[in-house]
Amino acid sequence: MSFDIVIEGGTIVTMDSDFRILEEQCLGILDGKIAAIFPKGSSSYEAKQRINAKNCLIIPGLINAHSHLAMTYFRGLADDLPLHKWLQEYIWPLEAKLIKPDFVYDASLHGAAEMIKNGISTTNDMYFHMSSIADACIKAGLRVVISEALLDMQLSEEERKCCIGNRIKKLRIDYKAEPLVDFSLAPHSIYTCGTETLKTCAKVARENDILVHMHLSETQDEVLNCQKAHGIRPVEYIKELGLLEVRSVLAHGIWVEENEMDLLAESGKASIAICTESHLKLISGFAPLKKYLEKGINVCLGTDGVASNNNLDLLEEVSITAKLHKALNNDPTLLPAKDAFAMVTINAAKALGREAELGSLEIDKLADIGVIALSELENQPIYNPYSHLVYAINSHSVRDLIIDGKTVMLNRNLCTVDEDQLIMLAADYKDMILKEIGQ
Repeated sequence: MSFDIVIEGGTIVTMDSDFRILEEQCLGILDGKIAAIFPKGSSSYEAKQRINAKNCLIIPGLINAHSHLAMTYFRGLADDLPLHKWLQEYIWPLEAKLIKPDFVYDASLHGAAEMIKNGISTTNDMYFHMSSIADACIKAGLRVVISEALLDMQLSEEERKCCIGNRIKKLRIDYKAEPLVDFSLAPHSIYTCGTETLKTCAKVARENDILVHMHLSETQDEVLNCQKAHGIRPVEYIKELGLLEVRSVLAHGIWVEENEMDLLAESGKASIAICTESHLKLISGFAPLKKYLEKGINVCLGTDGVASNNNLDLLEEVSITAKLHKALNNDPTLLPAKDAFAMVTINAAKALGREAELGSLEIDKLADIGVIALSELENQPIYNPYSHLVYAINSHSVRDLIIDGKTVMLNRNLCTVDEDQLIMLAADYKDMILKEIGQ
């Protein structure tokens, strides 16, 4: 056998339907896909690159279900504020001044590199200047679904009536040769997009098989305002508009009642992306995770943007989510470690409609693979890989990352971008931003 890359002698956490863990195995990669899984020493083979994974876990690349890559340069700029004050008085005015293609490219490249350092191989992103994000992710080697953020205040009446979705259809053609990039629709929220915009998004998504990615039920005020304006709650409202008839990732989903969950479950096409650390920091509330699981609703996790998190450590997100919801429900058996880890692997792949390609380590799936080093003092001894991944390991133990069959990080060193240059550029942008806000 001949492979492009062989990862040798590690413990494979497959995340397949049986949650198999395969010890002392080799994983062969050819033409961007997983071509073989076989026991160490059982076969002779040639490989252009060999990665020694002895005393390592081999995991599916992590999938971030909700992010805002280009907000990376806003990290720590406006903390300790309620959501709407944070948005309306700080983030939106700053974005109005700064958001241009070059800014979005540079900030997205920084964010993409940071995600790779955190073991993230795919992100579901929402922002503006989609081609800048696409180019940055291609440069870094990060797989991305880029959502066109739509806000009525930025759209003319003509654009709302006839142009929604046109950019995405064009970009899909422009980037069809780029396997790392896809595009989706992102009506930002029910409080920034009117009824006609939301209806149009549902229609365009249905007719063109496009994912819808939006914020929903993040705060109590959002729910109360929806009830005042429409006489129904947010999930009921988007159902009336047809948004539960298309595949969707609904970010946050905190203030959702049981009858709304029934609608989500009946849909079978809607997934909830919980962003626990952002929810805690903005005191938005606690998502009803236990009820979601009981209803059979697909739940995944996102980091949100670093302006509200303030990091892209998805393993930390899993750990905090699992422990928090055990405490909230007074139930230590809630969300076992393997089920928690599924929320950043196979569940997130299902949310994106990519479970046939991503989210687990199986023959013929895309080669998005992380290698976790266990040699550190804090990672020993190891009895249960799932326990370690959720309760012990953080992103600093992610040693290597392969995306689409290409090595993008090896021994904690980025292979596609210069980390020192990214740090220096971030410092330059910091000076520019401080001048913009008069500091």
